[in-house]
Amino acid sequence: MIDVYLLSGFLGSGKTSLLLNLIAQLKEAGKKPAILMNEFGSISIDSDSVASKEDDIPLKELLNGCICCTGSEKTEAQLQGLLEENDDIDVILIETTGAAHPVEALDAVYSPLFAERLQIKGIVTVADAKRWLEREKMSPQVRSLFMEQIRHAHILLANKTDLLSDSEVATVSMEISNFNSTAPLIQTKNSNISFSFIEEILKDTANPKQESIVSGRNLPLASKLITFDQPVDKEEFEEWVKSLPDTVYRMKGYVPVKGIVNPYLFQYAYGMVNWLPEYVKMEPKLVIIGEGISQIEYVE
Repeated sequence: MIDVYLLSGFLGSGKTSLLLNLIAQLKEAGKKPAILMNEFGSISIDSDSVASKEDDIPLKELLNGCICCTGSEKTEAQLQGLLEENDDIDVILIETTGAAHPVEALDAVYSPLFAERLQIKGIVTVADAKRWLEREKMSPQVRSLFMEQIRHAHILLANKTDLLSDSEVATVSMEISNFNSTAPLIQTKNSNISFSFIEEILKDTANPKQESIVSGRNLPLASKLITFDQPVDKEEFEEWVKSLPDTVYRMKGYVPVKGIVNPYLFQYAYGMVNWLPEYVKMEPKLVIIGEGISQIEYVE
């Protein structure tokens, strides 16, 4: 049996960081992981980033929507591909899009095709601690999904606690623990957690809770692609980012910067920007995810 772990959490919470942390630990332990990644939209920014760092790890991706909305056939096909092309997989890590409901996503993975080969272990949800404190600023429908992702977790990471004061961390921890009292809550920075801890906690986990759920379908979220014809001034670009509305939840992509050979990997979530150098030349494109973003353009 191959163990399957589902990584859940809202846009920009730190799921890909968690994925990379777990991959490194699994490899160090001599295990072979495989990855199924679900991207919001048609551009594979996160999976491209993972592939560039972990080119020896089997990886499949689902684009253009949520794993729970695109139909079980696509999920089954990608999982079937992983299993047929790799006969030595020990663990499968599934990273959902930030717009997916975790229970619906897990339901899409359950299939009679894999009943004797896959063992679904549970849901690890990454919760952005800062976003939790200001969740009332989110639109009601999006906030419902954010809360549902936390409510249905088997393990919870209160991530980005380094951005909060001690009293704020205490408030977040108490409130999230009260909201989901059955899942262990771990305070993390950069989604750093021991895989052996996850493995131990989830070894006897029952199937996900089946209470009524607020679906991740038909959310007012959209994605928009921006391409760059020439390098940008880094400071001017950050000023443009600061000018964007609060309804921009996530930006990720490769931004060319003046004086730098390769575009930077650029990430944005909840007012925080992150630039990471790339050592291969990636296509200069940026994906914006949020509500009411159709008019957003970058003009130098």
